[in-house]
Amino acid sequence: MNLPLGIGIILFVLFVVAFVGIKLLRIPDIVIFILLGAALSFTDYFGDTDVFKVAGEIGLIVLFFLLGMKFTFRELGKKGKKVWKASVLDVVLGIGVTFAICQFFGHDIYTSLLIAGLVYATSSSITVKLLEHKNKLDKKESGFILSFLIFEDLITPILITVLIALEAGGLSGMDFVLIVLKIALLVAGALFIGKVVFKKAHDLIQRFIDEDYFVLFVLGVAITYGGFALYLDLSEVIGAFLAGIMLAETSFRDKVQEVAMPVRNLFLPFFFLNFGLTLEFTNEVPAIGLLITIVVWSIFSKILIGYLGGQWYGLDKRESFETGLALTPRGEFSVIIAGLATGVIQIFSGMYILIAALIGMLLFQMAPKIGQLFSKREKKTG
Repeated sequence: MNLPLGIGIILFVLFVVAFVGIKLLRIPDIVIFILLGAALSFTDYFGDTDVFKVAGEIGLIVLFFLLGMKFTFRELGKKGKKVWKASVLDVVLGIGVTFAICQFFGHDIYTSLLIAGLVYATSSSITVKLLEHKNKLDKKESGFILSFLIFEDLITPILITVLIALEAGGLSGMDFVLIVLKIALLVAGALFIGKVVFKKAHDLIQRFIDEDYFVLFVLGVAITYGGFALYLDLSEVIGAFLAGIMLAETSFRDKVQEVAMPVRNLFLPFFFLNFGLTLEFTNEVPAIGLLITIVVWSIFSKILIGYLGGQWYGLDKRESFETGLALTPRGEFSVIIAGLATGVIQIFSGMYILIAALIGMLLFQMAPKIGQLFSKREKKTG
C-alpha cells in the first residue's frame, strides 16, 4: 500500500466527515469518526491498522497531557477529597452490582468481572472532547467530572491487571501491593520532576521556548511519561495526565498548550477512527437479554452516581443530574478490556461499547434540555 497516499486520503476523509458532522448534522465530530471506523471495519480494506493505532495513541496522550495542565498537585488533592464518596459508589455500582447481574445470568467469575469492567469506566477521551466541544471545561461541574474520571483511570488499570491475572491462573495479595507501589512511584516521580527538575531547569528552558523545536521537548515529556506508566503496567493516560501537571506548575504553561494543541488536533481523530475499526460485529446479537440489561443498568447507574456525587461535590440538583448524563459514554478502557475477551463475549463487548458510546454521546448532547425538564418537574413536586 502507498502509505503517504493512504494517510493523505484518510486525513481528507476525516476532514470531510468532521465538516459534515459539525456544520451540517450538528453532532460532534467524534461520533462521525467512530461510525466511520465501524463502517470501515466491515470492508477489511485496512488489514493492518497499526499506523492508526500509533497515531491515535499519540493523540490520546496529548489530550490527557493538556487536560493535566489545567490542574496543579494542590488543586488535584483538593478535588480528590470532594469526589471520593462518588468514586466509591461508582466502584460498588459499576463493578459490584454489574458482577452480580452477570452471575444471575449464569456467567462464570472471570466473564462477570470482565463485563463489569466494560460497564465501570466512563470514556475519558469522549467525555473530555464533548466538554470541550460544548465549551464546558471551565464550568464548575467539569471539575467534578474530571476529578471523577481521574479516579476511574486509576482504578481501571488495577481491574485490568486483576483480569489478566485471573486469566493466567490467579492473583495474589502481593500483586495488589505491587500495583499500589507502582502508582505511588509514578506520582512521586511526577512531583519530583515538576517541583525540582523543571524548577531548576527553568532558565535553560526559557532559552529555547520560542524555537520551532520546543514542540519536540513538550511531546517528549508527555509521551515519555505516558510510556513510563505503560512500562509499569499502568495506563499511559495516567502518565500523560501527570506529565501535564508537571508543566502546569511552570511559568510557561501557556506556551506549552499553544504548541501541543495542533498536535492533539492532528492525531486525536485517529484514536476514534481506530476505536471504530476495533469493534467486531456479527449478524446475530449474542446474549441479547444480558446486553439490554447491561446497557440500561450502565446508563442508570452513571446518572445516579452523577446525581448523588454532584450534590456531595457541591453542585445543585440540576447540575448534578446533567453531570450524570455526561458520565454515560464508554470508550477506550472498555475497548482494552474487550480485547481480553474471546468468542461470543468479544462480539458482545463490541456491541455494548458502540451502543453505550453512541447513547452516551446523545445523552450528553441532550443534557441541558433533559436537565431543564428535570428542573421543572422538581419545582412542581417540590
